[in-house]
Amino acid sequence: MSMFTFLRKYKNLREILMDQKLASLGDPFVNFIYSLSISRRKGEPIGTKVDSHVLSKALKKAGLRRLLPSRTDRHTQADAAEALIVYVWAQNIITIGEGVDILEQHEDPIEAFCALLTTIKKISTTNFSL
Repeated sequence: MSMFTFLRKYKNLREILMDQKLASLGDPFVNFIYSLSISRRKGEPIGTKVDSHVLSKALKKAGLRRLLPSRTDRHTQADAAEALIVYVWAQNIITIGEGVDILEQHEDPIEAFCALLTTIKKISTTNFSL
């Protein structure tokens, strides 16, 4: 059960990916967990932003791009990744620590977010009512 009462019931994964309000919350969340993973790897505090190119490539590589409309631009694809990542955290499916652990295992940011999105995709069949 989520502590975030503003989360609505979604009929499917695509609805989560297309939720722009969720994406707006996901943007700083994704930057936060990525900054934590880099900080831990380098041993010093580092704040950074994740480029939309990274998230859109990772979304495609994880096999989730196909759930979006065909003419969806790169920025909207990145928003979709952010929406999904913050959703699984808000639903207590993946913790911040687990997200950081997954991202930290990969030097390449595209590979890091692909690994996180692939993990989310794998658990989605048991945690989302699709």
